[in-house]
Amino acid sequence: MSARQLVRNATVFDSASGRLRPGCQIVIEGERIAAVSEEPLQVDDAARVIDAGGCVVLPGLIDAHVHVVASSHDLSGLALRPPSLVTAESSQILRGMLRRGFTTVRDAAGADYGLQEAVERGLFEGPRLFIAGFPISQTGGHADMRPKGVRQREFFCTCAGLGLIGAIADGVGEVRRAVREQVRNGANHIKIMAGGGIASPSDPLEGTQFSAEELRAACEEAEAANLYALAHAYSPRAVTRAVMAGVRSIEHGNLIDEATARVMKSHGAYLVPTLATYVALADEGEKLGWSAAMLDKLAMVHARGIESLKIARAEGVPVVFGTDLLGHMHVRQGIEFELRLGAMSPVEVLQSATIEAARLMRQQGAIGELVPGAWADLLIVDGDPTQELSMLADPARGPQLVMKAGRVYRDTLQPS
Repeated sequence: MSARQLVRNATVFDSASGRLRPGCQIVIEGERIAAVSEEPLQVDDAARVIDAGGCVVLPGLIDAHVHVVASSHDLSGLALRPPSLVTAESSQILRGMLRRGFTTVRDAAGADYGLQEAVERGLFEGPRLFIAGFPISQTGGHADMRPKGVRQREFFCTCAGLGLIGAIADGVGEVRRAVREQVRNGANHIKIMAGGGIASPSDPLEGTQFSAEELRAACEEAEAANLYALAHAYSPRAVTRAVMAGVRSIEHGNLIDEATARVMKSHGAYLVPTLATYVALADEGEKLGWSAAMLDKLAMVHARGIESLKIARAEGVPVVFGTDLLGHMHVRQGIEFELRLGAMSPVEVLQSATIEAARLMRQQGAIGELVPGAWADLLIVDGDPTQELSMLADPARGPQLVMKAGRVYRDTLQPS
């Protein structure tokens, strides 16, 4: 295949402005975009030509909250599986994400540098992968999945660097060391458990975790390594404490109120809601064996999901696309697009999965935009996604073409 490619007859989605630009040509040199123009562009005869036929061309999508090693909803059981099996299962999750149009994902804990390297080398077919390593959790926190009565911190140790079990740290010194360990192992961002969660049986959803000093220490260590921290938090109190400590993004945040959103805005924090997982778990949680207490917590956050988006948007907090799905529920990744329409326009949803995600990840100019110098990540879709998003939400439709770094991974375009 030629190192040069031309996508012609393209209606380009400008993610920064939220507008469509019809009649564009895109020149790709190797893995990067060389030019985007509304004027005809000349390429040599050896170049591969892709005729978009006037269809909309989107930047590759970004899911900023995934767990690519979550091949099962049973997180405690997952941590006891052999890492070779978890890796094999993860390869299929990665492949599915890429085929759905997600060319970059931010793993919110679990994946290690080995999976990242496997994708970069082409051993696995998947999105560009940004990793957190182990999430940082206090004893009894959201990522402390030890059953009652188990005292050893090393109880879950057979799954190497894979899995969602936390690096348990208590006190400022231990927190600093835990963050530094993730940095040593190649983390691109640091995940902190700043409040209770649904999948953990023993911590209250509206409680706070870590002291203010511990939270600040984690954020300081992340910034010292030129990284940033993201925090799992639902309640106003947990969110406010995390943001004031220096966290860059709040994951979930379903219970926020207007005052909390104003604190987020004033500190430049992002919100990464994950509506899809609550819908999936509401459908399946009971038959998956979740306890009554876990299902009660699920019902609480499920009911407040759309309201939290409305509050964040009203206060000017930037909202980013995330899904947080587990096991066989990963196939529901696309439903996040339509779920958000209760609080956002189609253009805003697209921006949350492109330019806003890139800004959060400090990757603007490289991903989330169709601009010269960016990775050649793009989708060709059927229909107008600035008006409705069924072409991304419906797995039976999906993108007509998916390109990542200049390589086509899915192509159902009809020959012109």
